[in-house]
Amino acid sequence: MKFLKILFITLFVGLLALIITFWKNDLSVDYLKSKYANEESEFMPINGIQVHFRDQGLASDSLPLVLIHGTAASLHTWEPWVSELKETKRIITFDLPAYGLTGPNANHDYSQKAYVEMLDSLLIKLKKNRCILGGNSLGGSVSWNYAIEHPEKIEKLILVDAGGYPLKSTSVPLAFKLAKIPILSNLLEYITPRAMVESSVKNVYFDPSKVSNELIDRYYELTLREGNREAFKERLASTKNTASKNNTSELIKTIKVPTLILWGDGDQLIPVESAYKFHDDLPNDTLVILKNLGHVPMEEDPKASVKAVKEFINKVY
Repeated sequence: MKFLKILFITLFVGLLALIITFWKNDLSVDYLKSKYANEESEFMPINGIQVHFRDQGLASDSLPLVLIHGTAASLHTWEPWVSELKETKRIITFDLPAYGLTGPNANHDYSQKAYVEMLDSLLIKLKKNRCILGGNSLGGSVSWNYAIEHPEKIEKLILVDAGGYPLKSTSVPLAFKLAKIPILSNLLEYITPRAMVESSVKNVYFDPSKVSNELIDRYYELTLREGNREAFKERLASTKNTASKNNTSELIKTIKVPTLILWGDGDQLIPVESAYKFHDDLPNDTLVILKNLGHVPMEEDPKASVKAVKEFINKVY
């Protein structure tokens, strides 16, 4: 009995020390806007939330490139590509609900269906009837689901280390693991060490030395945006793998638009095996495997990864 009492006190003191050390309050939207919004940033009301988006590049381009980020990221992940493409393309990027400056969805719905509907609402409000659509990770799965739902609106499709098939990860970011554990996920709404975010970002790079302090700070501070931590937990808890749960990956075979499959060969979260599955299932695809890059090649090596995108966009089918 005495041993259990000592153990309980030790655990309580340890938890209290953890809370005191790593407790982080939410960061206000106004503060984050002052730091991570810029002159290109706009906010559009869609389904009760203010969606942060940027419409950049060649204004006269009638066929814009729309890019969707992955889990825990933001539209900033595409800025290196925007810099490379803006002289010849119009590029639309935005923060998905639950992430970035957009923040949580009022109805707590983070399903593929909800994301597809939100994307369609955005494009309708921007009066874009047709586009080239691309996405990374979660954004990739939203992209191909949108192409299935609205094939008439998609000229071409770009899948960058995209979700879609049952996951066989060889390594998963620490934040992703903890967010799926009920008790710990609740603590993550209040206790969010910067080191955890740093570890998670480095986990998706092939070369962690390329991860700068500025990059970590951005991921970290946007994670602390009001409501984002709860939304992150809710999205990961609601479905461990949407494609395998609902068997929607079978629908990938119905996509007929030209598709670029772009993949880092060192991706441990969604290994390159998935790239070959997309290649087998898509009849009109171009497969490009990028050497010595991880899950977010557009961040890790913008010039190498965008080269294939430029060629794909200009190719006549």
